[in-house]
Amino acid sequence: MPSPLGSLEPVDLRTIWPDEARDFTPWLAQEENLRRLSDALNLELELDRIEVAVGPYSADLVATDASSNTKVVIENQLEKTNHDHLGKVLTYASGLEARILIWIAKKFTEEHRQTFDYLNECTSGRLRLYGVEVEVLRIGDSLPAPHFRLVSTPNDYVAAAHNAASELSEAKSLYLQFWTAFRDHCRETGESFSLQKPAPQHWYTVRIGRSGFSLSLTASTMHNRIGCELYLRGPGAKQSFRRLKEGQKDIEAALGALDWQELPEGQDCRIVDYLKDYDPRNRTDWERGFRWLKKRAEDFRSIFGPRVRALSLDDQTE
Repeated sequence: MPSPLGSLEPVDLRTIWPDEARDFTPWLAQEENLRRLSDALNLELELDRIEVAVGPYSADLVATDASSNTKVVIENQLEKTNHDHLGKVLTYASGLEARILIWIAKKFTEEHRQTFDYLNECTSGRLRLYGVEVEVLRIGDSLPAPHFRLVSTPNDYVAAAHNAASELSEAKSLYLQFWTAFRDHCRETGESFSLQKPAPQHWYTVRIGRSGFSLSLTASTMHNRIGCELYLRGPGAKQSFRRLKEGQKDIEAALGALDWQELPEGQDCRIVDYLKDYDPRNRTDWERGFRWLKKRAEDFRSIFGPRVRALSLDDQTE
């Protein structure tokens, strides 16, 4: 006879997170839990800041979707949705120029779900709204487990139609095909890092485990090259760059000579290696490029990952 099965039982959210601001928001901001939300939404969320002022209000979480380099606002509500929070999430989007809005609540009313569906349809992918219900479940005496359930999502068909109407340029179409084939190559040869959804752009982002840092794989038809770079962004980027550069000798002993670009005209920095004289338009040579990109991404993650996560920066803005 089959073994008996248990039943999922709901747990009162307030027994886990008594207060939204003091308990739930800091919990969600932890990398492991933001990853849970990312997986539910098929995004690559990286935390930027908590409690970001927008006029007299504060956005709970501001993040970046690394797969599209898009700013994200996350509004939390451990009760049934109401007009107050709807107004806030739209205000935060406008004030912070966010293109992705995520509203997490215990329960969505039908009116608020319809509002998000309507806005997703009207904006045709230019603004992406996610309505998410959070619940906590357990089986018997097991540990409680959080679960994110989508109740409203962007209409991928509408967004795709909008993109099609805009007609991808020849270069963007090539990049989409290039990164799609690269993702397939990584899956076939064994994944060693999270694979994002390919996009029609010249870069492909790989998570490295800390907000403000990412690995970017690049392809350029203009310069006939592909590259692998550690990209540092935000107010703490210059300090991070200088701290990492103190270990340049050891880093380059493992990775070979790198191009350390402080980018003095802005706040961001990059540390990059290029495979030159490589034409991404030459499909017969894609396999060689994919092998190089995958190996460099693995090596960069291995060498830079622990150093990035260990950085202690006085003026780093989280």
